[in-house]
Amino acid sequence: MRKGKLAFILSAVMITSMFAGCSGDTKKDEAKDKGKTLKIAAFEGGYGKVYWEKLKENFEKTHKGVTVELTVSSNLEEKIRPQIQSGNIPDFVYLATNRKDALTETFIKEQSLQDLTEVLEKDVPGEKVKVKDKILPGFLKTSATNPYSDGKTYLAPLFYSPTGLFYNKTLFKEKGYELPKTWDQMFALGDKAKKDGTALLAYSTAGYFDTTLGSMLAASGGVDTFQGAMSYKEGFWKTSESKTVLDTIGKMKNYLEPTVVPNANSQGFKNNQQLVLDNKALFIPNGTWLPDEMKDAPRANGFEWGFMAYPSFKDGGDRYSYNFLEQMYIPKDAANKELAEDFMAYMYSDEAVAIIAENAKAVVPVKGSIDIAKKYLSPLQIEMLSVYDNGALPIMGNFVATTPVEGVNFNDIYTGTIDSVMTGNKTVADWQNALDDASNKLRVAIIKK
Repeated sequence: MRKGKLAFILSAVMITSMFAGCSGDTKKDEAKDKGKTLKIAAFEGGYGKVYWEKLKENFEKTHKGVTVELTVSSNLEEKIRPQIQSGNIPDFVYLATNRKDALTETFIKEQSLQDLTEVLEKDVPGEKVKVKDKILPGFLKTSATNPYSDGKTYLAPLFYSPTGLFYNKTLFKEKGYELPKTWDQMFALGDKAKKDGTALLAYSTAGYFDTTLGSMLAASGGVDTFQGAMSYKEGFWKTSESKTVLDTIGKMKNYLEPTVVPNANSQGFKNNQQLVLDNKALFIPNGTWLPDEMKDAPRANGFEWGFMAYPSFKDGGDRYSYNFLEQMYIPKDAANKELAEDFMAYMYSDEAVAIIAENAKAVVPVKGSIDIAKKYLSPLQIEMLSVYDNGALPIMGNFVATTPVEGVNFNDIYTGTIDSVMTGNKTVADWQNALDDASNKLRVAIIKK
């Protein structure tokens, strides 16, 4: 796409961004890159910005004559929007999907992302391993990195945040409860807990079930089953695998703490999270941010957070943990794409991983990252981020991009119907039919590469 067109499109949205350069330590590379400026735009969220400054400093040391122009801000969208309008596109962007302003989704829909095949084939700087081989299994070839289903990667995984079921370790020890490995065991535990006056489940809001559904769909039939949902596959919601998942969600109605649905909104969601802290519910689905979000909340004596992947559907079956992925990418119209590719490769080096762990308290999804991060993170953080090292499989990705379809908001149906199922106002069959109908409408609107 031409810069003018992209600038016009992006003027309607807010933007976030990131990163700059790496590699190139030969005289030839130095001469080639001398005098260049690598423009990086990075969103300043909970990880802060100190690590960006350190990464910039190290990159400039290894790329003599290169200047990294780094913009990191919590309101980055407002700061760089005028630049984009004038055709001054960042060389490197760090911005996850599923943000309100949907900048990354705009890049995807307008096919304005650089193919990252060459990055994946590069050696990680200073290490004898290709980028694609150092990234953890399961973090590539998902709809979160390959939005067009064309076998190519356009968004690279950076930070990851597993999701699963949180519980109170102390309560389980006191009651002698065993952690369930299957959904049958889960509901059996629910029957036992009910006799003790404790509900099996709570949830923050119905929207949090997006991660639960993703994990359960993969457990019911593998990654292909999950991808079938994400790609609006014809007949998907009428399959036995999907029906198993919907029926299991429907069964949760009988094990839900009674006050959950009235509080499952932006005002009351913390009340639902408090139920686990007060030992009124055994489990709540959530993400790694939960302990910090509730750090000042009162809790039962001796409370200790525990975290586990979602159960399987049969003994010995695969268990999954849906993973929120934060992506980095290179705009197709970037002026210094080669430098940006070098920096992206550098982000997967042990050096960069250590800088990020120490200064951002975050982990990059590469082999060996947990060992590097151990001395910088809390035991609970390590426990959560080690879920894939402890037997769970990662699942991640989003619904494929479509052009707008009037009257269809799939998320309103996908998770938004769950409150109605829990109250009995709608049946699982109602939910299933609505999912099938909406998928049929969206499938014909899928954007093709």
